[in-house]
Parts: sequence; structure tokens; C-alpha cells
Amino acid sequence: MLTLDKVYHASYVLKDVIRPTDMIKATNLADDFELYLKTENLQITGAFKARGAYYKISQLSDEERARGVIACSAGNHAQGVALAASKYGIKSLICMPDSAPISKVEATKSYGAEVCLVEGTYDDAHDKAVELQQKTGATFIHPFDDELVIAGQGTIGLEILEQLADVDAIIVPIGGGGLISGVAFAVKSLNPNVKIYGVQSAGAPSMYISMAHGQIETLPGVNTFADGIAVKTPGELTFDICSKYVDEIMTVTDDETATAILSLIEKQKLISEGAGAVSVAAALFNKFPLKGKKVCCLVSGGNIDVTILSRVIDRGLQKTGRLAEFTVALTDKPGELNTVSRIISKLGANVVAVSHDRADLNTDINSCYLRLSLETRNHEHIQKIKDELARHGYKIVQ
Repeated sequence: MLTLDKVYHASYVLKDVIRPTDMIKATNLADDFELYLKTENLQITGAFKARGAYYKISQLSDEERARGVIACSAGNHAQGVALAASKYGIKSLICMPDSAPISKVEATKSYGAEVCLVEGTYDDAHDKAVELQQKTGATFIHPFDDELVIAGQGTIGLEILEQLADVDAIIVPIGGGGLISGVAFAVKSLNPNVKIYGVQSAGAPSMYISMAHGQIETLPGVNTFADGIAVKTPGELTFDICSKYVDEIMTVTDDETATAILSLIEKQKLISEGAGAVSVAAALFNKFPLKGKKVCCLVSGGNIDVTILSRVIDRGLQKTGRLAEFTVALTDKPGELNTVSRIISKLGANVVAVSHDRADLNTDINSCYLRLSLETRNHEHIQKIKDELARHGYKIVQ
């Protein structure tokens, strides 16, 4: 049974291992409420998961340690388990979905774990881990549905109350529910007036749907770049705790999450992975009643693959009107490209890519398509450029 004593004991066990991460005031992200960031993306292994994994492994018996540990993870829990097992001299095997970012796979190996890549999603990796556990007798370290793991994650709640005693609301990412269960239990046990809000990706809303229907439900599939919270089925223990202690759960789209990642990079100089940024996305896009409140967003991890980060930045730029792509139909004659360029330049946009297509079958014989990528200021700037091109007789195709 989860108790506050266990959370405090976890805090004691972890004090020489885990970094008490900073609480940063984000003065330029929100206008009508005070926003603070609990930076678990700066934790050892780059995510909060090391807390729960380390505490769970620290409580194993000598016999259990001798048999080794096995876990399943999209990446962050894997690194936490591998790190803790290595420090205790325990053999570890981690099952990860083959879609997990290469950076997370290699980081897990670097901590000394053996990695088994499993075709499919996190849930497929979970099933494989259970199968191997039954064959080997190793101790299974569940990523979220375990009271000791949850107690370890709950130490974040203790830190938040210590760092921001008058916090009104805490926004927490949700995958299987281990993080928000620990934080909600610890915080509500000490101050029941603090609102606990949970956020899931719209492409993986397992806890959101389960809570709405009052029972645990399994999604047919998940589709989000926030791999750390791409879980089809929430835990039984976490569902029960969330039902008691979480005030509301909402979802954010991948585009909203990408915008949050870009905002954290530009305005706070912080790198977050998709799963870590959904809390900030929920705050930026007004998913909860926050006006006039002192709000803490838990940025749960920063382990994003650089190739994904590049695409996320582009998507974030498009979402905020900082990058525009459209096609102009024009007559194929000398000087047309120069005229279009002068119009764009005069309005202060920067052309970063251009494609001149004469071969499209949808155009007239003497016409062509000019496909443009522009650096712009915002959506109003984009519309002004389109209006000016139209005023000069150019047709915007898309």
C-alpha cells in the first residue's frame, strides 16, 4: 500500500543519487498566470524515471538481486533501471520497442544493460518482458504500476512543495500514470487544495479515456511522437490513484506539443522531449483554468532524438506562423520570379527554399507553379504576403 512514509523514505534513499532539480520561473511564457517549470529534463539520465527505478531496485532482497532485473520501456525507464542496476551490481535486461529513439537505446546500453528490441509499441515490449521474466525468474521492474516506483516519483511532489510552497496547480504528463500518481498522492496528502492536472497526447489518451469512462480501457493503437507517454493501457494501481487524487485530465495535439518544445528552446533555453513538453503545451493552449494562479509545469524529460527535434522545430515554426509554405501560379515568362521576390522582400520575409515547376499537368502550357518556403513573423504576416501577391495578380494555389 502506498503511504506518505514510503515517499519520504524514497526521498531519503535518493538524496545522494538523484539531483533535486531546479524550479525555474518562466516569465515570458504566460501572460495571465505565474508559470514555473520543474526541470526533470535536467535530471540524471535526462528524465524523472531514475527516481522510481532506483528506489524500487534499492528495496530488492539479496536473492532478488542475484536473479537480476528485467524491465520494459520506451527509453527513460530503461535508463533509470540500467543506472540503478549498475550501481548495485545487478544484471539488467530491458525490452524496448524497435521504434524507440536510437539515442535512448544507446544510452541504456551505456549504463550497462542488455537491450532486447521488440517489434511494435511499448505494450508489445511489456508483453515480451513478462514472457522473459517468467522464463528467467528475474525481478520485473514495472515502469509505472508499482507502489515503490510510484513512491520514488512522488519525491518530485515533495520537492515542488518545498520549492514553491504556495503553488496553486501542478500540471503533469501522463503515460501509464506512475509520475502523476506519485506527485498527486504526495502533494494532495500534504496540501489537498493544490490542483493536480494531467496531460496526455491526443494520439495516446489511454488514461484520459479510462477516467472519462470510469474503468480501465485499452486503446487499439497509439500515434504520437511523444514516445515516452505512448501507452495503450494505464496501470490498475495508477488508475485507482488518479481517480482519487487527480482533478482533471486533458489532451494536447502533437502540433501543440511541438510548439511547446520550440517555446522552451527559444524562451527558456531548455530541451524537452515530447512527453516532457505536454504539460507546457497544456498551459500555453489554455487546457485548464489557470488565470491568476501560480502554476508548476513538470517537464518530465529531455531525451529527444536530434533528428526528431529538427522536425519538431519545423512543425513548431509552422504552427506559430514562423515558417510558411505555399504555391503561387504564375505565367512562365522572364521577370516573374524577380517580381514575386521583390514583393516578399519588401514585406520583410526571407525565402529559404524555392521550386519552379513547369511540368505539372494541372497548369496551362504557358504557366508554372512556384513553390516557396519563407521565414515569417506570424500568421498575420503570412496573410499580408498572400494578400499583396494577390493584389499584384498572382494566384495562391495552396
